[in-house]
Amino acid sequence: MRTAELSHYRERSDQASAPEVGDVVSAAAPEPIAAAAPPAVAERATPTSRAWHNLAGWLGSNIGAMSLAVASIALFIAGWYLAVKYRLDFYIRFTNIPSPVDVFDEMKVLSRSNSFYENMLISLRRILLGFGVATLLGIGMGLVIGRYRLVRQFLFPVLEILRPIPAIAWVPIAIMLWPTNEGSIVFITFIGSFFPILLSTVHGVNSVDPVLIRAARCLGAKEPALLRQVILPAALPQIFNGLSVGMGVAWVSLIAAEMISGQFGIGYFTWEAYSLIQYPDIIIGMIVIGLLGLACSTAIRWLGRLSMPWANQSGGNRP
Repeated sequence: MRTAELSHYRERSDQASAPEVGDVVSAAAPEPIAAAAPPAVAERATPTSRAWHNLAGWLGSNIGAMSLAVASIALFIAGWYLAVKYRLDFYIRFTNIPSPVDVFDEMKVLSRSNSFYENMLISLRRILLGFGVATLLGIGMGLVIGRYRLVRQFLFPVLEILRPIPAIAWVPIAIMLWPTNEGSIVFITFIGSFFPILLSTVHGVNSVDPVLIRAARCLGAKEPALLRQVILPAALPQIFNGLSVGMGVAWVSLIAAEMISGQFGIGYFTWEAYSLIQYPDIIIGMIVIGLLGLACSTAIRWLGRLSMPWANQSGGNRP
């Protein structure tokens, strides 16, 4: 009797736990898989398309600044034109100033003159020579003076005496020092840009975090490696600020030297135009000086961004 009850209980529990046929079919049948979308074909961007894409992105992000710049220049030219047209003579006289139209007409004539381009190239060559020597000496001496106290105590007093002397005041002594006018003009350009680069480098070295220097020493860095791998990169933002200022002072010094003792160059061209009463040429010389100076300063800023990618990514100081 006990065995019969147990077998009956097992049959009932098996029937209760066994799924029905429909449930088995529905459980066994796989769920319908959604049709997969065809994979998108990755477009392979060519270098030309990437360049146009980058240019479009740059224009989109700078369209506001460009519009303001164009409006500012247009207002300046319009004010210049109206002042000349109505011959304003209210403390500032516009009676002898050429109009923008006259300057544009004369510019078309000068664009066909080889001597005008030669003067531009001569000025650029002088700037590159004087500023290049000032960069090498200014950064090298700035690193040493800023790093070593004894060198600073020995050299800095003499440099501080020479620094306030304007570059134009060096013209007479430069003519006596150098055998040619070319050498004296390059020397004056060098003097004008040397001190801003030197002082900015010294300030940059003094601003380096001492923790970085101690960490490098703990890692076994010797003095040459410390200067090259720690101090110089940390001082680069200040150095490039000095290079930008030095480039502006170099152009001021160069133009003044060319006007006083030069025989060629854009400064000499501008002064000669004044001597010959060719007023449109004076304005053209000033415009060319401004554009060349802007091109040199822009080149320094781009070089700074290439040399300091960490500053661009972290939003640090940019030259």
